[in-house]
Amino acid sequence: MADKAGAMKPPESVWVRPQRARREQPTLSRDQIVDAALELLDAEGLNGLSMRRLGTRLNSGATSVYWHVANKDELLELALDRVMAEVTVPAPDGGWRDAVAAYARSLRAMIHRHPWTVPLFGAQPMIGPNATRVLDEVIVAFDGAGFTGMALENAMSLIADYIIGAAGSEASWQGRHDGATSEDWMRALGPYLTEITDRHPRLAAHITEVWSQETDDILESRFTYGLTCLLDGIEARRTR
Repeated sequence: MADKAGAMKPPESVWVRPQRARREQPTLSRDQIVDAALELLDAEGLNGLSMRRLGTRLNSGATSVYWHVANKDELLELALDRVMAEVTVPAPDGGWRDAVAAYARSLRAMIHRHPWTVPLFGAQPMIGPNATRVLDEVIVAFDGAGFTGMALENAMSLIADYIIGAAGSEASWQGRHDGATSEDWMRALGPYLTEITDRHPRLAAHITEVWSQETDDILESRFTYGLTCLLDGIEARRTR
């Protein structure tokens, strides 16, 4: 991004900004502020969080909040790193595939608990203490595959992009249709399937087959299939 003079604006992050000097510490701690932000984010998503609403929730003016963060973007950096603490990566004792697959499922589960995180991935470098711990452990997991440099970066990014995309789509679906059973879907889709059967018999048959299963089973099957294909592809490139 360029400023008015045409110069490129340097990247900004709460993790590299020096803390503001102040004679007295504010009443609220950074952890208290992030706790309150997470409550709003988990309850109402990104649109539910504003600096004003956060101040109201904390029964505090904006002064205490702005002592810790310069703006909402910095607050979101802190919130994202906080929930990255929930992501685990096992040691690759059982092989790199098992370790990477376990990481994938842990990150997926975290996103399901906090779907507001999806648009934040890639918006800022992941350099908070929890994120760097996760990324370092992922590198250790991939050590068993023998990747280094850009090959390592590409493999890590491929897995992360798949998890974020798949889990984000799953969380969005579940947020709108949570609790719907296979019987609910077949009852709702029945008239539509009858209508399109003559024009699109293959599609109608496919929808009938898929949605006669429970949604959780469908999502789990799709995620496992995609993850296995990715790991197979990485394995194939590793042996070249």
